[in-house]
Amino acid sequence: METKKVAIIMGSDSDWPCVKGAAVQLKKWDIPFEVHVMSAHRTPAAAAAFAQNAAQNGFGVIIAAAGMAAHLAGAIAANTVLPVIGIPCKGGAMDGLDALLATVQMPSGIPVATVALNGAKNAAVLAAQILAVSDERIAGLLKQARADMEKEIAAKDQKLQEELAAL
Repeated sequence: METKKVAIIMGSDSDWPCVKGAAVQLKKWDIPFEVHVMSAHRTPAAAAAFAQNAAQNGFGVIIAAAGMAAHLAGAIAANTVLPVIGIPCKGGAMDGLDALLATVQMPSGIPVATVALNGAKNAAVLAAQILAVSDERIAGLLKQARADMEKEIAAKDQKLQEELAAL
């Protein structure tokens, strides 16, 4: 079975610094993805068409990122039954609070999974977890990543204990 792709959609190219971590993580795990700039407000027809055709174009999850009060994730979710993960980007007069609220406050029946402000890496991890439901290779990558994190934390604790012993 071919791995489903992840779409990463940004409302503006200025969102790339906020989103780049998702692309880096997906590339690290060799999960196919595409990144596009589409605006819920400036290119609504293109954004809607992309979402409406995403499943038939091989996508399994869509990550949508926008700053300020832009509501890209919601506009995408309204046009697909695929899981949509929103990344609210920091910036603007409210430093991301408006983006967070616009992303998380969805009406009943049109959910958007929302990660933290600028939470691109977690968006990629969540996308991988969704794909892992039907993709054993990705499930294995996630299990290995968790094991690696556990080893890293144990090593940090060991270093701390050695420093404490030397006090």
